[in-house]
Amino acid sequence: MRHLLLSLAAALALFQTALASDPSWLTDLPKARSQAKAEGKMVLLDFTGSDFCPPCIRLAKEIFPSKAFTDYAKQRLVLVEVDFPAKKKQSPELKAANEALQKEFKVDGYPTLILLAADGKKLGEVEFDLFDAGPKDLIAAIEKLAKKAKQ
Repeated sequence: MRHLLLSLAAALALFQTALASDPSWLTDLPKARSQAKAEGKMVLLDFTGSDFCPPCIRLAKEIFPSKAFTDYAKQRLVLVEVDFPAKKKQSPELKAANEALQKEFKVDGYPTLILLAADGKKLGEVEFDLFDAGPKDLIAAIEKLAKKAKQ
């Protein structure tokens, strides 16, 4: 019994550590812009079809949770998910806000990653080959876009 309790305690500690290490994804762009400005970070908008789009699902399961990306995001990004699910329920307010963002940024497909500067200015669309890319490729594409915008 004691071994079982110790095992459960260890598993819980690992689970909490894993949760704490993941950067959180916001769904409120004005809040994200305020946070980015206060922290001097860029904003990454992920326009996604989280429950039907295979490349979106790959990003969410393989790229975003990777150590390389989470470490980078903690230092440089405020993350915003703009989701258009087929089956998941969303509040009418969130659905309307996401549709407004889709129009504002002229997004016509998923996944689309848009990078904003700390001041909220659009730096551009992050472009990389999702099918062959890993976390480091995404990071390089974000940095390339950020550097290009500074010139």
